[in-house]
Amino acid sequence: MSFEFEFLDWLQTLHTPMLDRFFSTITHLGDAGILWILLAVILLVIPKTRKVGAAIAIALVIDLILCNGILKNLVARTRPFDINETVSLLIKAPTDFSFPSGHTAASFAAVAALFFSKEKWMWKVFGVIAIVIAFSRMYLYVHYPTDVLGGIFIGVFAGFAGWYIVTKLEGKFVSKKGR
Repeated sequence: MSFEFEFLDWLQTLHTPMLDRFFSTITHLGDAGILWILLAVILLVIPKTRKVGAAIAIALVIDLILCNGILKNLVARTRPFDINETVSLLIKAPTDFSFPSGHTAASFAAVAALFFSKEKWMWKVFGVIAIVIAFSRMYLYVHYPTDVLGGIFIGVFAGFAGWYIVTKLEGKFVSKKGR
């Protein structure tokens, strides 16, 4: 775990007022998954993208269950700022456990659902946002690098699962209509 603190402490040397404002703002896009929920709702409303919206919505539910419902409480990892109290947080201190990063997991769940749904330009654009949100969690000293990596893994799994479920459900409804 010392390498994680070394990395987080090194990130603290990069702080500037402009970067602090940028990462403090970008991280809030992931608060409660709001950006990704909004994206899912917009895509659900548009008939052409309804399946993709459903895949994202299902992925976010799977992510919520895995991350916040099971893993955070099971692992119960203390956040880095609770151990190194010399760091001044730029955002309100999260009160839940550290592993995995929920912001990262929700971000990658949505992006993976877009990727598996073959939304070429959308997954790339939102993928950049997801990466920046994930990085912001370390820059802001609220997550360890392994929390972020765990969030990426869980998010990609949830995104795949969301896409897979929608694909299977669509197959059942299409085959029943054809009879």
